Amino acid sequence: MNCEQGGVVIIGAGLAGLVAASEALDAGLKIRILDQENDANLGGQAYWSFGGLFLVDTPEQRRLGVHDSFDLAWSDWQHSAQFDRLADEDLWAHRWAKAYVEFAATEKRSWIKQKGIDLTPVVGWAERGDGRAEGHGNSVPRFHIAWGTGTGVSEPFANKVREGMRTGKVQVLNRHRVTGLVVEGGSVTGVRGEILSLDNALRGWKSTRNVESEFEFSAEAVVIATGGIGGNHDLVRRFWPSRLGSAPGHMITGVPEYVDGSGIELSEAAGARLVNRDRMWHYTEGIQNWNSIWPNHGIRILPGPSSMWFDAEGNRLGAACLPGDDTLGTLKYLRTDPVAKKYDYSWFVLNQRILEKEFALSGSEQNPDLTNRDKAGVIKDRVFGTGAPGPVNDFLNRGADFVAATTVEELASKMNAIAPETVVDASKLHQQLLVRDSQIDNAFSKDQQIQSIRNARKYIGDRLTRVVAPHKILDPAAGPLVAVKLHILTRKSLGGLQTDLSGRVLQQDGRVFEGLYAAGEASGFGGGGIHGYNALEGTFLGGCLFSGRQVGRAVVDAVR
Repeated sequence: MNCEQGGVVIIGAGLAGLVAASEALDAGLKIRILDQENDANLGGQAYWSFGGLFLVDTPEQRRLGVHDSFDLAWSDWQHSAQFDRLADEDLWAHRWAKAYVEFAATEKRSWIKQKGIDLTPVVGWAERGDGRAEGHGNSVPRFHIAWGTGTGVSEPFANKVREGMRTGKVQVLNRHRVTGLVVEGGSVTGVRGEILSLDNALRGWKSTRNVESEFEFSAEAVVIATGGIGGNHDLVRRFWPSRLGSAPGHMITGVPEYVDGSGIELSEAAGARLVNRDRMWHYTEGIQNWNSIWPNHGIRILPGPSSMWFDAEGNRLGAACLPGDDTLGTLKYLRTDPVAKKYDYSWFVLNQRILEKEFALSGSEQNPDLTNRDKAGVIKDRVFGTGAPGPVNDFLNRGADFVAATTVEELASKMNAIAPETVVDASKLHQQLLVRDSQIDNAFSKDQQIQSIRNARKYIGDRLTRVVAPHKILDPAAGPLVAVKLHILTRKSLGGLQTDLSGRVLQQDGRVFEGLYAAGEASGFGGGGIHGYNALEGTFLGGCLFSGRQVGRAVVDAVR
């Protein structure tokens, strides 16, 4: 067995772990990072992300006419989180949430810029809400996109670690899978695990689990930064909350397979407290990746507001279930409505004009212009361009979930061909499209979705880049018609290891578990769940940045 002593051990080479390591390196500490995957995976899930960051009252917002403030953002956060376990599981989560919103409204922008993260000028309006001022959602656009997308967020910290490796201050041990914590006298004093055989799999690919030997390291501090459970459907179903109905029999996966919950489970086995495990965040607009990287790989459509949403049998969803408005509200509807819950999928119905303007895909690899920092290309294609973006067009032509047709009858026939579990009636679908289109003739409407489209276009950022002018879906000039089969896409755990504001993990009795820290998704992005029941988007990467920073600084104070 390989045994070594001392130092700080960080389990997980994703964004939160890298940020914690960066803070420790700035203070002159020596770091050992353990990760079960190979060195191609430095940066973890964040590398694959769209790169959205929640920020409040920024110059980017003000230039676009958005008036934001800490008070408005904190109000939105609390109404979305709906913290209802304040005496127990939400005790520290609520404190973390307020600290995070304060961070987002003050030094976050200058801090990320100093670290090397640059922002695009357009601010997106994600999670527009459930239609109530006192309900879930963002009152204003806050979704700032980094140049480089997820790579633009993760790579500055990955480069910091690479430099530490060159100078001997950081040791990154890949293919080292931690299986247990060493606990002595009530404190965590090290880790133990297995050394896996070398595997040259590409980033994100499934790797082998062949064990070659074992290891054990002692440590002055251990940081759990291993992510959540989104790649482990068994755990997702195990903790699926009854308030969201029944768990789907079929889901697709929005994170690599190694996001399996092992880090939080081994921490719990050692005596750490896991809270809010029934809170999770899964998307309802998932599509099967035609060019998969990890098993069962799904991509999320980032929809504008104009596509019509139908259940598997072709019934339009309720008024609150609008594209881009309320992720978990729509998930709840799809899993509890008597008709919708019989199936594991739903439908977008739209036309080519909507697809070209409003369809974006989540992920660094799906946005090459932003990922490659092609500023001229972004302006040319996203503001003045015609036709669908290249990656969207690839899905339209190659994706298993896309069909196109010139008539509703043909469209329904193709929908039924790729989803034979039930039948979408063409005449019923046609009638619903006609009724919707009847609301376009005036500048006002009783249809909540049409109201939402017009409201979105009052924001210049959406009008320029994301929301097509209201028009009739059945207008032949806007065709052909398009239908997209949508799957539930697993993504984030909102609960996790309960931590204090320093990121110190708590034990089952609420006392500090000396020597053990947690950051990122493993800690519910701080405190065991800063989001409560709902997220406002841009807060997952931001939560990794903030919790990683907090933990890194706390470890420095404890060890130095």
